[in-house]
Amino acid sequence: MSRNLKLKFFSATLCCIFYIPLLSAQQQKVDTTHTYSIPEVVVSDLYQTRETRSTAPTQIFSKEELKNLHVLQVSDAVKHFAGVTVKDYGGIGGLKTVSLRSLGAQHTAVGYDGITLTDCQTGQIDIGRFSLDNVDRLSLNNGQSDNIFQPARFFASAGLLNIQTLTPRFKENKKTNVSGSFKTGSWGLVNPSLMIEQQLSKKWALSANGEWMSADGHYPFTLYYGDKDDMTSREKRKNTQVENLRAEAGLFGNFSDTEQWRVKAYYYQSSRELPNATSFYYDYAAQHLWDKNAFVQSQYKKEFNRQWVFQTSAKWNWSYQRYLDPTYNNSDGKQDNSYYQQEYYLSASVLYRVLNNLSFSLSTDGSIHTLNANLNEFAYPTRYSWLTVVAGKYVNNWLTLSASALATVINEETEHGSNAGNHRKLTPYVSASFKPFGNEDFHIRFFYKDIFRLPNFNDLYYGKIGNIDLRPENTKQYNIGITYSKAVCEFLPYVSATVDGYYNKVSDKIIATPTKDIFVWSMTNLGKVEIKGIDATASITLQPMEKLRINLSGNYTYQRALDITDPVNEPQKRTYKHQIAYTPRVSGSGQAGIETPWIHLSYVFLFSGKRYTQGENISANRLDGYSDHSLSASRDFKIRNIKTSLSVEVLNLLDKNYEIIKNFPMPGRSVRATLKVTY
Repeated sequence: MSRNLKLKFFSATLCCIFYIPLLSAQQQKVDTTHTYSIPEVVVSDLYQTRETRSTAPTQIFSKEELKNLHVLQVSDAVKHFAGVTVKDYGGIGGLKTVSLRSLGAQHTAVGYDGITLTDCQTGQIDIGRFSLDNVDRLSLNNGQSDNIFQPARFFASAGLLNIQTLTPRFKENKKTNVSGSFKTGSWGLVNPSLMIEQQLSKKWALSANGEWMSADGHYPFTLYYGDKDDMTSREKRKNTQVENLRAEAGLFGNFSDTEQWRVKAYYYQSSRELPNATSFYYDYAAQHLWDKNAFVQSQYKKEFNRQWVFQTSAKWNWSYQRYLDPTYNNSDGKQDNSYYQQEYYLSASVLYRVLNNLSFSLSTDGSIHTLNANLNEFAYPTRYSWLTVVAGKYVNNWLTLSASALATVINEETEHGSNAGNHRKLTPYVSASFKPFGNEDFHIRFFYKDIFRLPNFNDLYYGKIGNIDLRPENTKQYNIGITYSKAVCEFLPYVSATVDGYYNKVSDKIIATPTKDIFVWSMTNLGKVEIKGIDATASITLQPMEKLRINLSGNYTYQRALDITDPVNEPQKRTYKHQIAYTPRVSGSGQAGIETPWIHLSYVFLFSGKRYTQGENISANRLDGYSDHSLSASRDFKIRNIKTSLSVEVLNLLDKNYEIIKNFPMPGRSVRATLKVTY
C-alpha cells in the first residue's frame, strides 16, 4: 500500500471516530435506574492519598497547589517535582525540556488531556510553551501510573508528565462561566487571557480559551571575563523578544453516567528571537525561530455494564518550524530551514473487571508520522507505529499488584535513500504496593520496567550526522520505596512523606562521536549509563486556628548518574565513572504557604548542586550550584457574583543570574502582578 493510500485510510478512520459518538448520542436510551462505577475510570481520592498509595512514584499538583506556586509556565512548575531535571536555555522564550531521573528528555512522554504529544524530529517536547492558565492538574509518574485503562502510548516511556486541562463545571441555574486575567511584569511581560464556558444543554457544554504573551526579555546580567575574580561587566541580554499565541476550544458531551465524549481543537504559534551564549566582547545575535502547531483530538468512553468499559481516541496533529540564521557562512549568506510534521493517531482500549478487585485491559494504538523539510537530498521519512499492551491489576485492603506487557511494531519508509528498517520488541512492567499495618496508611512499594526509546528522525536522517543503523536506546528501571500519610489531629490535619531508592541502567545510549576527524560527527550506539539515587518528599498541613492554615512541603533528590561506557579506549575512558553532563548530585525545592481570609502568602525556593557541562568532570567544565527564592502575596475579593483575585510576586529574590545551561544566564530579580476576574 502506498504512502498516500495509507494516509487516506487513516484519515477516513479518524472521521469515523469523530462521528460515531454523535450518532450514539442521538440513538442512546439511558437507563436511569442503574449507575455503574469503575475504579480505574472514576477516582475520588485526594491527590495526596493517591501519591502515597500508588505502586510507582506519583507526584501531583492540583490547580490550587499550582496557584500557590505562583509560576507562569508548566516548565516552572515541573522544577518542583522530585527527581526532575529541566534544561532551561534562559528567559521566557528559551527551550525547556524535562528529564526524569537522568534518563533524558526523549524517555519522558508528555500527555495533554489523555493523549501524548509527539515530536518525531527531535523526540522531545518543549514544555515551556504550555501556560498554567487552563491547567486543572499536573501529574508526574515514574515508570507508569496505576491506571491500566489508558492508551498504549502511556505505557511506552520511562516516565510520564500529564497535563490535564479544565473541564467546565456549572453551578445551579448558571449556564455561563467567564474568567479573564492580565499579567504584567519585568522585562516587558504582557500576558492577557480569556476563558468562556457555556452549557448548551443538559448533555452538552462548550469551552473556549486563549491567551497572548509578549516579553522583550532584555534583562541585565553579569558577564565574567574568565574566573570569578577576573574582570566583569554588566550587560543586557539581546535578541530575546518572544511572542506566543494559544487558542483552544473544547466540546464536551456527557450523555449519561456511563457515556462521555470530548473533542478538543488546539492552536499555538510563537515567534522567538534566540539569544547567543554569552561570550567575551561579542553580544550580537540574529537567529530567529518560528513555531506553529495545530491539532484536533477526540476521546469517547462507554461503560456497557459493571464489567465492560470501552474507550477510543483519535488525533490529527500538524506542526511547522522555521529556523533562520542570517549570519550563517554559506553560499546563500544565511541558513533558512523549514520543517513540517504530520501525525495521524488512533487508539482503542477495553477494560474487563473479572472481580471487584481484579481487572484486565487491552489497549492498541496506531500512528503515522511524516517529516518534510526544505533541505537538499532530504530523506522525507515516514514512521508507522503499532503499540499493543495487555495489563492487569489486583487490589485489596493491603495489597496492590499491577503488571503489563507492551508489544511494539515499527516500520519506516523514506522517499530518498535508505531507511532505518523495522523494529519489533516486547517490554514488561510489574509493580506492587504492600500495606503491612492495617490501621496505618504506611506502604512499601516496588516497580520494575524494561523500556526503550527509538532514534528520532534527526538521529537517523539529519545530513551527515544521521545514522540509519542506530539501535533503540534501552533502559531498565528498578524502584523500591516507602510512603506514609496520616491525619493526626485538628492542629495537624495532614502529614505525608515518601522515600524512594532507584537504580536505572541505560545501554546502547545514542551519542554523537567524531568519525573521520573532529569536524565530522555521527550518531552512534556507544554509551552506557548507570544511575543510582534517592527521591524524598514531605508535606505537612497545620491549622492552629479556624481561619488560619499553614502548608509546608519539600522534596530532595540525590543521584549518581555515571558514564560506564568504556574504561580503556579514548575518548570514552576520560569520562568513565564521571557524572553525566548537567546532572547535579543533589537538588530539591520547598514551599511554605499561609492562608487566611484576608491574604495568602507564599515562599518558594529551588536549589541545585554543582554540575558539569561535559562528560569529563574537571574544573574547567564545572558549573556552580544555585538557589532561587521567590515571595508572593495574593488577595481574593468577591462582589456579588464577581470574584476578583490580585497577586504580586517577587521572583529570584536574591537577584542571582545563575546558569542552568552554561553561558545562558537566567533572569535576576523581577516583579510580576496578576489580576484575575471570574464571573
